[in-house]
Amino acid sequence: MDMPKIASAAKALRHVFIRDLCLLASIGVHRHEHEALQRIRISLDLGVEDDGARPLSRRPGARDTLTRVVDYEKLAASVRALVGAGHVRLVETLAERIADHCLTDPRVQLARIRVEKLDVFADAVSAGVEIERRRADLSTHAPNVPRLQKDDSCS
Repeated sequence: MDMPKIASAAKALRHVFIRDLCLLASIGVHRHEHEALQRIRISLDLGVEDDGARPLSRRPGARDTLTRVVDYEKLAASVRALVGAGHVRLVETLAERIADHCLTDPRVQLARIRVEKLDVFADAVSAGVEIERRRADLSTHAPNVPRLQKDDSCS
């Protein structure tokens, strides 16, 4: 299934992504899933404000600095920390925590997160969930979701 394109000059959005981040996680509802780590694959697609797409927002080549963009190295480290923070029962919960964390950066307008368990079925490559959250959705999230510190956010 093709997903709508994220990058858009008209909307001044750039597409920042991480594909197929493979990690070991304590995840699942079954007893055996509490006893051993499982392989998971995580992909992130973020719609981020693109100051370079706005006319006259900056001069060409200006501010070639990491601080003006979402740093995908920090983003990957944050995802690793969330996965390593302890047992999660549902892939949906993990995806929501990752999306919530990404949206703490005010430049991130959209977070599309896919979490897949890789060893669930012998006859399938993976099973999992993909969610999409937008900045306008922030008021609907559960209040007790663990969050990382602001300085470890998606910026």
